[in-house]
Amino acid sequence: MDNLNLLLDFNCVSMDFDCYVNKINSSIENAFKLMDEIESGESVNIDEKRMVGHYWLRNTSIAPNEKIRNDITEAIKKIMQFTEKIHAGQILSQNNKKFKHLIVVGIGGSQLGFQFISKALYQQNFKMIPYSIDNSDPEGIDMLCEKSGIELSETLVIFISKSGGTVEVKNALIEIENIFNQNNICFSHHAVAIAAEGTELYQLAKREQWLSVFPTWNWVGGRVSVLSPVGLLPLSLLGIDIKKLLSGAEQMDKMTRHKNIYHNPAMLLSIVWHYFTETKNIKTMVILPYKDRLDFLSRYLQQLVMESLGKNKDLDGEMVNAGITVYGNKGSTDQHAYVQQLREGPNDFFTTFFLVKKDREGESPIVKYTSITSGDYLWAFCLGTQKALWENGRESILLTIDKVSPTAIGAVIALFERTTGFYAGMMRINAYNQPGVEAGKVCAEDIVKLKEEINNVLKVENRKMTVEEIGERVNCDDYRLIFYLVQHIMENSH
Repeated sequence: MDNLNLLLDFNCVSMDFDCYVNKINSSIENAFKLMDEIESGESVNIDEKRMVGHYWLRNTSIAPNEKIRNDITEAIKKIMQFTEKIHAGQILSQNNKKFKHLIVVGIGGSQLGFQFISKALYQQNFKMIPYSIDNSDPEGIDMLCEKSGIELSETLVIFISKSGGTVEVKNALIEIENIFNQNNICFSHHAVAIAAEGTELYQLAKREQWLSVFPTWNWVGGRVSVLSPVGLLPLSLLGIDIKKLLSGAEQMDKMTRHKNIYHNPAMLLSIVWHYFTETKNIKTMVILPYKDRLDFLSRYLQQLVMESLGKNKDLDGEMVNAGITVYGNKGSTDQHAYVQQLREGPNDFFTTFFLVKKDREGESPIVKYTSITSGDYLWAFCLGTQKALWENGRESILLTIDKVSPTAIGAVIALFERTTGFYAGMMRINAYNQPGVEAGKVCAEDIVKLKEEINNVLKVENRKMTVEEIGERVNCDDYRLIFYLVQHIMENSH
């Protein structure tokens, strides 16, 4: 088992820790209290009346009841058994071929964790070749299923939807099933579902006798679901050691339960976030990992942080408009992109740099002087950029790990999950709901219904009509919206 050797460096943060901790001590105590309530199984997601149990996934002994403990244990056991049968060829495709390709269909948290980890831990000898469908883009689905070289007869498809009714997943399911049917391949012999028991997707998979159905639970939110079957099943199928992922997360969880803040990396990190957002009024965090394997990290953290913390009201119903904007790419790409603005533009951000000690397996060639390698330059670019920003009054955090391994990645995930939870406790906001996302879905469904009405009007009239005429017929005076919907109809009429 790899030992955690994760270093957090706050030397480029201009705050007096002891003084600031004393200043916000009651907020820190509130964050610890809320975290204890979360892990004990209280329904802290008060809007949705749910427990928040992603910490139980890597340590079932702290789960609040035996059923949950058994559910987690049985799910992991089922994942391991299914994976072994797929790899051994005991479960084959319709044409009795081994599965070589894996398509994961999901949206948001059902994808970003998998994409981050599969890229971070990529190996040429992966047991299967991974692909993702994470958008309701017909052409994107065509490009993947028909133009990427995937052999459908050797392809396993996992559909992920906790609610069982996620629109993007339902759309992709219809699209992919249609492609399989066009190629005379029995879709159900290639399909797997991950959904809560009893939901629409769960029942469909059972009714059509898909290869298998794996559970997810309402106490695991999408953005913290990567260490549940949502992420563990596809990662296990690739050949990634999911036990080491869970072990790394569990080790970090132990560290981040420490009530002494100076021995608790997540609390230290959340205090620094609080310092930036509440004292310096800086609401933007730039993520800069100096490692190609980590180039999905910024997108993963973008959802984890922004969906969790972007809330307009606190737990008392007071308007707070909380949130931290997250963006980033990777070093040293950003030496030639937006670092120019970071150093000399508006000072309205803080940066989190990531460094990995291990350059590669094996030796590297010398590129300059008598000992300098490409890896030395990568470190110099990171440390040099941090130094250049600091000299110009731009503050930053530096996080270093020994190497990119399953244990380290599990620990990084757990670190930022706990940091986000602590910060939410300090700000007294609900980090585990997403009303803004749901509002967007409601608006989208209304627009889809409006487009159906417009379609019907155009079919009946079968003539040129003005936007105003159409609006009168469908009882809608949003002429701009009607204009765009008609444009889409015209471009896709056959």
